[in-house]
Amino acid sequence: MRFSIGIATAGAWARLKRSTGDVRPAKQGKPKGAVLDAHADFILSALAEAPDTTLDEMVERLREERGVTVVRTAVWKLLDRHGQTHKKRPPMLASKSARM
Repeated sequence: MRFSIGIATAGAWARLKRSTGDVRPAKQGKPKGAVLDAHADFILSALAEAPDTTLDEMVERLREERGVTVVRTAVWKLLDRHGQTHKKRPPMLASKSARM
């Protein structure tokens, strides 16, 4: 059986075989885990002390106290993995038309 591949592809596969001993493709995608996994205890304990802390406040605190620069989505994803998310709604005035 013959395969129709380009000369460059055959050369690349031969170099890969010589250098690694195998021609299987490398694993793709991001490795499991996140930048904040090492700081999970700090984040969870800080939120236990002050549950009304916003994501932006936590990002700022991580930068100041831990030297870690992340976006708020990273903090949210960590909290989501630990089952700690909830919507924070601004306090609202009572409705005038609500029954008393």
